[in-house]
Amino acid sequence: MRLILHLDLDAFFVSVERILNPKLKGKPVIVGGDPKYGRGVVAACSYEARQYGLHSAMPIRTAYRLCPNGIYIHGSHGEYSRFSDAVENILLKYAPLVEQASIDEFYLDMPGCQKIYGSIFSFASFIQKEIWTKLSLPCSIGIGSNKTIAKIASDCMKPTGITYVLPGMEKEFLSPMPIETIPGVGNVMLKDLNSKGIYKISDITSLPQEYFAAAYGKYGIDLWRKASGEGTEYLTIQRERKSISKETTFGEDVTSNEVLKKTLFELTGKICQTMRNHGWIASTVNVKLRYSDFQTLTRSRTIKPTDDDKIVFDTAWQLLSKAHIRRVAVRLVGVGLSNFSEYSEQEFLFEDEEIKRKKMFRAVTRIRDKFGYNAISLPAP
Repeated sequence: MRLILHLDLDAFFVSVERILNPKLKGKPVIVGGDPKYGRGVVAACSYEARQYGLHSAMPIRTAYRLCPNGIYIHGSHGEYSRFSDAVENILLKYAPLVEQASIDEFYLDMPGCQKIYGSIFSFASFIQKEIWTKLSLPCSIGIGSNKTIAKIASDCMKPTGITYVLPGMEKEFLSPMPIETIPGVGNVMLKDLNSKGIYKISDITSLPQEYFAAAYGKYGIDLWRKASGEGTEYLTIQRERKSISKETTFGEDVTSNEVLKKTLFELTGKICQTMRNHGWIASTVNVKLRYSDFQTLTRSRTIKPTDDDKIVFDTAWQLLSKAHIRRVAVRLVGVGLSNFSEYSEQEFLFEDEEIKRKKMFRAVTRIRDKFGYNAISLPAP
């Protein structure tokens, strides 16, 4: 019987912030928008903050009303990627098959691990301690016969819990849980199911699969199977990242081109930093602009493959300047990169000036990786 582990880093963004600033330990910490302006949502919150009713994706205005004495921070997103990569590197040392599902979630397939660690539970305990010892990051682990069961199990004993659902016990494990426990059941589906008198997972399995197939098509069949404890046991090992992007929603709508330019410059630096950490170069630059009336425009341009902040910023600003012709305040600006390839010195063999600039940017990247993104600033345009 194949067994899957789902490793979920507990309050990951907050955990990283506490490593960077130990004074935050034991305090209600909220990573997300600025409550002074009331925009944005909670990206993550500490367990101390959750005692006030806070949760991820909650509007920051609501969070501040519930927890006015919390510590609200924008977050160190470059550091989150760095720690996530470090976790993945640890997992790859011990697990033959690893799938990264998100920045703070991983699936592991451990065929034959009993011969090495004695049991799957022993391995889960070992890997949990290893991540804590090496990185000071707490995590919870779920173990099950498929990815769905493992993911749900990892949430049962947070923080720092390990939950093992024995093969054959899947349906019994799921039955009393609310239907929103099933991955993929969002607010719209939840309301629709509730309107049909379906509140618990056992309410789903008490009805025939055909009922959900008729009501929701393929999604309904998938929902019924998940509720019955079925799911895939195969990991997606190679996921090619198709794009990197960053965007900012302004606290107050912006009319100044200088503010737009400065913000775009900062966003460009961050996505280029991420790209260099992966050893990539990109050949497509994308920009996004959203006005105060919520009209959104996007533009893109293909360029010679690069990871050069200046080239990316110049291209992005040209795109934005040409597209931004309305006399309407701007609510959001974003920039992205796509069409990646691996970096090679051969690409820039005869371009001395570009080589010098690339060496400079890579030195900046090393400093930021070690001391944080704000440790060094490049001159604004």
